[in-house]
Amino acid sequence: MQLFFHRLLVIPAALLLASCGGGQRKGVLSFPASAVGKEAEVLKIQVRRFEKENPGIMVDLRKTPDASDLRHQLYVQWLNARASEPDVLQLDVVWTAEFAAAGWIMPLDRFKPDVEDFFPGTIAANLWDKKLHALPWFVDVGMLYYRTDLVSPPKTFADLIKSAEEGTARSRLPYGFVWQGARYEGLVCVFLEHLGGFGGRILDEEGGVVVDSEEAVQALTFMRDCVAKARIVPEAALTWKEEETRFAFQNGETIFLRNWPYAYRSMSDDQHSKVGGKFAVTAMPVRSHLGGGPGDKGLSAGKHTATLGGSQLAINANTANPEAAYHLIEFLTRPEQMLERALMTGQYPPRRNVYDDPKLATGLAVPPKDARRIIESATPRPVTPVYAELSEILQIWLHRALTGQVDPRLALENAAGEIRRLLKKVGLD
Repeated sequence: MQLFFHRLLVIPAALLLASCGGGQRKGVLSFPASAVGKEAEVLKIQVRRFEKENPGIMVDLRKTPDASDLRHQLYVQWLNARASEPDVLQLDVVWTAEFAAAGWIMPLDRFKPDVEDFFPGTIAANLWDKKLHALPWFVDVGMLYYRTDLVSPPKTFADLIKSAEEGTARSRLPYGFVWQGARYEGLVCVFLEHLGGFGGRILDEEGGVVVDSEEAVQALTFMRDCVAKARIVPEAALTWKEEETRFAFQNGETIFLRNWPYAYRSMSDDQHSKVGGKFAVTAMPVRSHLGGGPGDKGLSAGKHTATLGGSQLAINANTANPEAAYHLIEFLTRPEQMLERALMTGQYPPRRNVYDDPKLATGLAVPPKDARRIIESATPRPVTPVYAELSEILQIWLHRALTGQVDPRLALENAAGEIRRLLKKVGLD
């Protein structure tokens, strides 16, 4: 089944012509990818190495907009027109199902890729219709930052509340915990980490909507109570994105912070940070280690959950060079290329064995053993062709619940109803 459920932006014709080229050339692979800074530098080095090892194949690196939304729209226009170029695509983790369901990218199973060494969550994010449609290139995950001079890493959400309350009382810091609470994609990521910690999901294994489950209600109620009752999360956080929360932690205003790995390096800089050498990272906690506690109604203990981000590599379904395209993807996702990329860019490898290399510590801001432990908990956002629309629905209802406009249970019931109608509309119910 092919699904077409896209909102198109108009990309300037000059950019389309400059990026797409004039037609398929035998032995030439077109590859639009990140082309700024260290990312561009390491990619050029690796592509030249690939060409040297494979003299019959040339790689034409194409410049594309660095902004994710503009790149997405450019891809949609190319692929919806069934263009044979570009051959290889760099996809955001939440695009794979959309492009696969539309028939725009090629299943990779025919090439028999060895995926055993990849973190499980990174592979799960690239499966659609039980087929693998992309390979992980580098990963990003949500992390819980905590002040090592004030608290220990919390194992449960109850531990987090207690530590935040006691830590702020001792230190007189204004906040106990900050996360991204504005109405945007970051809020869905934060909710997913609480949701998994309470044992819930947004969609089940069969694609059914379960975001209105009792586990989900408890997770969202906990988030609301952290703001409205316990007051360990400031109301201002309901308007904050990544940078506002980073500044709060970096300026020594909060005990805990939920953010991405990018924040680690700048907050370690003693010249610009008040917390350099005074923090570490861990995965988000769980509801309970035992489960079935008072008022839990026998619910599961939950699992440590880190929202998965990052980039994947996929093949245009209409390419004239599928074998060569896969050969490039296989080359770029080898352990030695991932290690080099990590050392030059600081991006996190999706292969477990790379974390065994002692050289990795010189490239990553987060200590590799900590990063690996958190990435083991990497959890994809719902793998669905209509993720953007699903996320928009959740953003609205989550924010209404957190700002006190509607009860968490009713908010999730309304969100679930709208998501079910969306899935029915596009034939995915």
